[in-house]
Amino acid sequence: MPSFYRDYAVADTVNGRFDLIVLHLALLYHRLAVEPVEHRKLGQAVFDRFCQDMDHSLREMGVGDLAVPKRMQRIGAAFYGCLRAYEVAFVAGNDHALAEAITRNVGNAATAATPVAVSRLVAYMTEAVRLLSGQRYDTLAQGEIGFPDPEKIHEKEYIKR
Repeated sequence: MPSFYRDYAVADTVNGRFDLIVLHLALLYHRLAVEPVEHRKLGQAVFDRFCQDMDHSLREMGVGDLAVPKRMQRIGAAFYGCLRAYEVAFVAGNDHALAEAITRNVGNAATAATPVAVSRLVAYMTEAVRLLSGQRYDTLAQGEIGFPDPEKIHEKEYIKR
C-alpha cells in the first residue's frame, strides 16, 4: 500500500518491501501462536509459501542458481531475527522495544526512520495485534486476514530513549 512508503517512511525498494512482508508475517505469527498445536501447521504453510516467493523473486531479479541458496539462508536469518525481535516486544506489550525493533528492521540509511514514522508503525502494529486477536482461525486459514488501514493510523507519542 502506498501509504507505507509515503506516510511511514518505508523505502520503496526491494529491501523496504521485504521489511513490510516480514513485519506483516510477524503480526500473523503472533496471532497464530495462541492456537492449539494442531492449528500451527498454517504458520508452516505460510512460511513455505514465503520461501517459494522469495526464491522466485531472487531468480526473477537475475540471481544465479548457485547463489540462490546462500541468499535464501540470509533471508531466513533476517526473517527469524525480525520475528524474534517483534515477538519479544509484543509479548512484553512494550512500545519502546517495538520502536527499537522497527528502527533496526525497517529503518534504513536512505530514509533514516524518523521518530514520527517509527511511532506510526508502532501504532499500526499495535492496532494490527488487537485486530488479529479478534479474528477466527477458520477465517485466517482461508486467507482472509484483516489488517488495519495504514492511512487511518496516527502515530503514538514517541517514547524517548
